Amino acid sequence: MTIPALDRLFPAHVAELRSRTDRALAAVGFDAVVIQSGEPIGLARDDQHYPYKAHPYFKWWVPLNDAAGSLIHYRAGTRPQLIFFVATDFWYQPAALPEAPWVNEFDVVIVHSHEQVRGVLPTDLSRTVWLGDPLPELGSYGMAAVNPDALLRRLDYTRARKTPYEIECLAEANRVALRGHAAAAACFAQAGSEYDIHQAFVGACGQREQELPYNAIVAVNEAGSVLHYQILQRQRPMQHRSLLIDAGATCRGYGSDITRSYAARGADSSFVDLLTQMDNLQRQLCSFVKPGVDWRDIHQTAVEKIAALLCSSGILRCSAEEALTSGTARLFFPHGIGHLLGLQVHDVGGVMADDQGGMIPKPPLDPALRLTRQLEPGFVVTMEPGLYFVDALLKPARDSQHAQHIDWNMIDVLSPYGGIRIEDNLVVTDAGARNLTRENA
Repeated sequence: MTIPALDRLFPAHVAELRSRTDRALAAVGFDAVVIQSGEPIGLARDDQHYPYKAHPYFKWWVPLNDAAGSLIHYRAGTRPQLIFFVATDFWYQPAALPEAPWVNEFDVVIVHSHEQVRGVLPTDLSRTVWLGDPLPELGSYGMAAVNPDALLRRLDYTRARKTPYEIECLAEANRVALRGHAAAAACFAQAGSEYDIHQAFVGACGQREQELPYNAIVAVNEAGSVLHYQILQRQRPMQHRSLLIDAGATCRGYGSDITRSYAARGADSSFVDLLTQMDNLQRQLCSFVKPGVDWRDIHQTAVEKIAALLCSSGILRCSAEEALTSGTARLFFPHGIGHLLGLQVHDVGGVMADDQGGMIPKPPLDPALRLTRQLEPGFVVTMEPGLYFVDALLKPARDSQHAQHIDWNMIDVLSPYGGIRIEDNLVVTDAGARNLTRENA
């Protein structure tokens, strides 16, 4: 979707945020909210800062990622106010308010110092809450509360349901990331290093590393067995066997989260077959995404299907039922099937039963599951089954009750390939799901 098309969706998005915030404020007995964009965090004993990331509640209202010190002031039933901070500085380039249609949804006040901020806000803030960093000066503001849990719970619960504007931002984030994935796959085919592949991804996305929604995972060969692998090896390996790349891009503060696995030319046929079957398995799981489905049921289905695949491929020497009851199958799939996606990669509200503090329990055998709710239209989820050969899990298994179920010769063949993860981003619709990743592939 083009930027003008996103702009056309934005007024309805703000109207929905105002409605949700009105209800949340009324429920907890407040009249207004001030939402902070956040401040850069300084390095220890240094005059430099970590890369700045705007707070998600602020980005929910405005597509500004480089507006440190700015605020949204919203009183229920009125137009929101954007207090835009423009520093007077010659060390760094001050922020500039974009000339964009979305700005028209706000009453804009430009300030040049933090002292000016208090003068812009109402004198009486006794029924106003602050969402953001608990700054020292807030003690003199007379705020009703700072980050009250009761209000945050209500806002977080509603964030699971995305507006049409948010969905199209996520769709664009997928389109941008897929350009990067194509470039990364081409670099891998040309025997690039992990660092080379990462740079190819970033270059094709046209986004700085700090603009990405998370640090990209670029794992060649056995490194693919580390779920959140964080190293970018500069040296090319002697032999390229496999690539697992988990990387996303952003659009107006919304991030995609896409994973693809590849086999190098000449890879062992058992790994190539496993990769093909995992892709088919992932597509089947995507077809289960629809309104009213309990996400825990989809996860359990994924565990069962992966157990069956482990047995049919000869990795396990037992029945699928025994692989499940013994816990052996989970050695190869130790994480959840997916999570909510939006302003944050692991978006909020995934285990909330309601907006008042109730929680939906995680399955006892799957404590890493990040989503336990029934799916509703407007939810955006990731679908990411994986099958890995993790030394930290398999080495102890050699001396446990699991050993008898595992073909260790197969493990020796497949371990140098690390693992497989395939991940798409899906929107729950009224009738089923829209795959934001596959539709752009």
